Parts: sequence; structure tokens; C-alpha cells
Amino acid sequence: MKGIVEERAVELGEYIIKNRTTVRGAAKKFGVSKSTVHKDVAQRLKYVDPQLYRQVK
Repeated sequence: MKGIVEERAVELGEYIIKNRTTVRGAAKKFGVSKSTVHKDVAQRLKYVDPQLYRQVK
């Protein structure tokens, strides 16, 4: 299960960068809550892919 969460964090980060969208837009596209997107890109992504984290931030 842990790998899936990390993969989702990277996918969300890439989607936000590529489409220049917001947390709300990404949540709608992926069918998850805004809180989930925020936690993924603000906390998990920092450790999974620091470079992508800086771009999203």
C-alpha cells in the first residue's frame, strides 16, 4: 500500500505542474479529496521526489 501512495504523490505533482492547476483541480481529476492532494504534494512528495516537490511548491 505504501508504494501506491508514493506513486500517487508523484502523479499528482506531475499533473499539477503539467496542467498548471490547483489542488482543487487535481483532486477533482483524480477523484480524491483536497486534503489528500495537499498532504501528498506538501508532505509525502518532499521525501519521494524533492526536485518535483520544489517545482510544485
